[in-house]
Amino acid sequence: MNPAWWRDACQPIDHAAMDQARARQQQLTKPAGSLGQLEGVAVQLAGLQGRERPTLEQIAITLFAGDHGVVEEGVSAYPQAVTGQMLRNFVNGGAAISVLARQLQARLEVLDLGTVDPALALAGVRHLHLGAGTANFARQAAMTGAQLQGALQAGRDSVTRAAATGAQLFIGGEMGIGNTTAAAAVACVLLACPAGELSGPGTGLDSAGVQHKAAVIERALALHTLRADEPLRALACVGGFEIAALTGAYLACAQQGIAVLVDGFICSVAALLAVRLSPQSRAWMLFAHQGAEPGHQAVLAALHAEPLLALGLRLGEGSGAALAVPLLRLACDLHGQMATFAEAAVADRPA
Repeated sequence: MNPAWWRDACQPIDHAAMDQARARQQQLTKPAGSLGQLEGVAVQLAGLQGRERPTLEQIAITLFAGDHGVVEEGVSAYPQAVTGQMLRNFVNGGAAISVLARQLQARLEVLDLGTVDPALALAGVRHLHLGAGTANFARQAAMTGAQLQGALQAGRDSVTRAAATGAQLFIGGEMGIGNTTAAAAVACVLLACPAGELSGPGTGLDSAGVQHKAAVIERALALHTLRADEPLRALACVGGFEIAALTGAYLACAQQGIAVLVDGFICSVAALLAVRLSPQSRAWMLFAHQGAEPGHQAVLAALHAEPLLALGLRLGEGSGAALAVPLLRLACDLHGQMATFAEAAVADRPA
């Protein structure tokens, strides 16, 4: 196994297909630019798929789960047992992402990277047992080097499985009590921001709880003396198994030529990690929504991202990305099925 596989080259974008898609947009029976972001999305997908008229029929969703040792510091409104309980809910079809995947006819894979219950064994879940959750990063590094590599590789492997099914779009979701704390800590490092600016309520903390969460993050950042130009070290010291797996998945998508639809705050932090490790991977990403976590907007700005939706979501699971899929499909349909001025015998603007 190549431990530095993430350095491998990304697939090139087909700029000729993008040019053809732009030219087609100019010929469709509508004022130029009148479909706003939907036009840009169609053109981007054309470049990613290497075809003038892209489609989005095959969707792959992978839900990455893991527990977080930093929960010992009282940073979550929910107990850690919820992570394992939600894994059962995912495969039983009762979670939001389960419902959305059914409606989209998308392939849903559930991956347990390491929960506090190492004996957990659920039918329909891939259990990797990288550890009984991460270590408490307020006291020591969250992950060992081996755990970090294992989580990155797990993300990569999930994309390889998705590619084997013909996936045209990959959505990564996450589940892990305490993971907004880990995501905020990583974002603080990458953006050189104080924790007070990026910490939010997560699963429902009150204002005092958010202040405590920020204080825990600041203490951890002082302990580890992290730098913005060391994204892998930041991930190992204050990240989470699922954040690392998402990072690996996004890098693998760019390397294997599969478009990514990035979900909310935690997934966007993983996307930022991927881009810091491989700037070329950014071209393979689309962004679903701007969520309610305070840090999300700052991370999206650092990625120069234009999310499709702003619905005040803060559920995670990949749910916001799944909600945006019909919009992307309609963007492709509009691009591919609208008549041109010539086909409809409609007068275009004078040249």
